[in-house]
Amino acid sequence: MAEHAPRRCCLGWDFSTQQVKVVAVDAELNVFYEESVHFDRDLPEFGTQGGVHVHKDGLTVTSPVLMWVQQHGSIYWKAGAQQALTSLSPDLRLHQQLQDCFSISDCPVWMDSSTTAQCRQLEAAVGGAQALSCLTGSRAYERFTGNQIAKIYQQNPEAYSHTERISLVSSFAASLFLGSYSPIDYSDGSGMNLLQIQDKVWSQACLGACAPHLEEKLSPPVPSCSVVGAISSYYVQRYGFPPGCKVVAFTGDNPASLAGMRLEEGDIAVSLGTSDTLFLWLQEPMPALEGHIFCNPVDSQHYMALLCFKNGSLMREKIRNESVSRSWSDFSKALQSTEMGNGGNLGFYFDVMEITPEIIGRHRFNTENHKVAAFPGDVEVRALIEGQFMAKRIHAEGLGYRVMSKTKILATGGASHNREILQVLADVFDAPVYVIDTANSACVGSAYRAFHGLAGGTDVPFSEVVKLAPNPRLAATPSPGASQVYEALLPQYAKLEQRILSQTRGPPE
Repeated sequence: MAEHAPRRCCLGWDFSTQQVKVVAVDAELNVFYEESVHFDRDLPEFGTQGGVHVHKDGLTVTSPVLMWVQQHGSIYWKAGAQQALTSLSPDLRLHQQLQDCFSISDCPVWMDSSTTAQCRQLEAAVGGAQALSCLTGSRAYERFTGNQIAKIYQQNPEAYSHTERISLVSSFAASLFLGSYSPIDYSDGSGMNLLQIQDKVWSQACLGACAPHLEEKLSPPVPSCSVVGAISSYYVQRYGFPPGCKVVAFTGDNPASLAGMRLEEGDIAVSLGTSDTLFLWLQEPMPALEGHIFCNPVDSQHYMALLCFKNGSLMREKIRNESVSRSWSDFSKALQSTEMGNGGNLGFYFDVMEITPEIIGRHRFNTENHKVAAFPGDVEVRALIEGQFMAKRIHAEGLGYRVMSKTKILATGGASHNREILQVLADVFDAPVYVIDTANSACVGSAYRAFHGLAGGTDVPFSEVVKLAPNPRLAATPSPGASQVYEALLPQYAKLEQRILSQTRGPPE
């Protein structure tokens, strides 16, 4: 049999909570191989459930570093570990050679919520939550790495003092391939409460508030499209990687998904799942107390923002069950039979405490802005869907997002299969909606980013590098007159939201 010349390809890796996944993408941007290792199933010796260890307090959540995984997590390399990394023997497996390299063997992950005290300390040190958000893109969050480091320093100062380098999971994974410490990239570094997102350097005030000598343990961050070095000889000798293989900086799962969905300036991605998530491409961010702003992984001059809404598909299913006898086709008919703007009837539906805004309960208002106890079934359906999308637009604009003439909306997730729901989305945002298959968006986005890095990164537009990738499919365009209807309704909805907030929070103390 004649041997085929090896395909030129990039590998995209996704180190997620429950598994590690890889895809291979060829020069025409076709995915031709994928594989995954599921931690609970394939590595039972680590004793994880859902990829993690939940501790007795119910707040502390960690993962064994030797199995390592997460998007938000931190790794503490013991003094001398760099030496072990650079002198790996191709005759031995990685975990055998690295088992003594970590000052902490079980590390905090993104599900950990045990650092509230450290969050308050960090905000106080820089002048409050809004000041921290302006500096780092987010107010203090328990899962963010700066607060996790602060807790480790406070509770385990000896382990901290024996640590020579702190990595994120992204830069840790890149370090394994490099055979030396990889720097943290700007995008994933934005999820630490430590990076000044405007000038892309560590904030001295934040570092000082978290732990001593932290800057030298992190080393300077780099643009997300940086080629950080050539593959370690360990992989060349043990697995047959070509010696010229380059490693492009690894990043977090959300920035990688933005790359995988090929967002461009002015675009918005809406994931309509159990919870709803918005990814935004921003030129000039306006950091707020809600949402997160990160450095953009494919354009170092711009930013991306992330907003999460807990009451997503489960709320849509509840209203479907209550209002249209559990039928999605009747749900669609209700949206078709009611007019844009719903005759001025507006609703807020939060059966669990919402993140953005912090409201719980169901609140319905008629066209005179008076609270009412119930709507007819079809009005209820439209009030829910219009309300969900108006809230998304209002909060996106609160972070600096603006609909542009070239804006497109990329919809994914379960509800993106419902054409009538997508029509409301197009109408509320006054922009065309496309659907895209993003089953592996973080993985594929990582491979796209590798091609971008190899093509010259900051000097070459990302859109040029991925122009051969499959195009999303147009699903809905705004109805005539939609912009006038919602331009009048959006401010009204925002005012009602503020009214509910002030009533549920009570008078200021």
